[in-house]
Amino acid sequence: MILLLGGEKGGSGKSCLAQNLAVWLQAQGGDVLLLDADPQGTTADWAAERQNAGDLPAIPVVQAHGNIRQTLMDLRRRYRQIVVDAGGADSEALRSAMTVATHMLIPFRPKRRDLKTLPKVENLARLAIAVNPNLTVRAVITQAPSLPSQVQRILDAKDACSSFGIEPLQAITTARNVYDDADENGSSVLESCNDTKAVEEIESLARELWGNQSWA
Repeated sequence: MILLLGGEKGGSGKSCLAQNLAVWLQAQGGDVLLLDADPQGTTADWAAERQNAGDLPAIPVVQAHGNIRQTLMDLRRRYRQIVVDAGGADSEALRSAMTVATHMLIPFRPKRRDLKTLPKVENLARLAIAVNPNLTVRAVITQAPSLPSQVQRILDAKDACSSFGIEPLQAITTARNVYDDADENGSSVLESCNDTKAVEEIESLARELWGNQSWA
């Protein structure tokens, strides 16, 4: 399984999801590698903090840029699950990873500036599926407001994704400080245990994305 986190807009939580989903997969018995293809190196920095903490299970992380297709093909012989953080740009790394990934998850905040990238993202996804017909592409709404009065914004964002042929997950993540706090400590919300709602968000997202698949 190769999960690719990517898109056209930065700041929507790709690195956060990559880290938390990698921890979730490992907790299910998975053999996980994180590949940081984002020039900002957010996930690599997270891994360094995790190693320094000393009391968290190690997750191997490598960095690669440019055409990473062959790198992924080599790594999938050594690891059962690979999570790729491709960052928020239409890059060579993103396009090359799309040709070999099994799943692509595209985060969108329920904001106009994020949703305006949907035409470009839809075109990227269409081209990738033409080359890689087994690729499953899904959207996920992230950093959503938690106020009940803002539910319509979330529903409208999901409808926008669907209108461009990118089916959104029902699961979402909301704007919670615990995500940033965990990231800064090289941890995940699954391990910090400070916010059960955040844990439920990641677990719901993972189960909807992969169902009851066994990772051990």
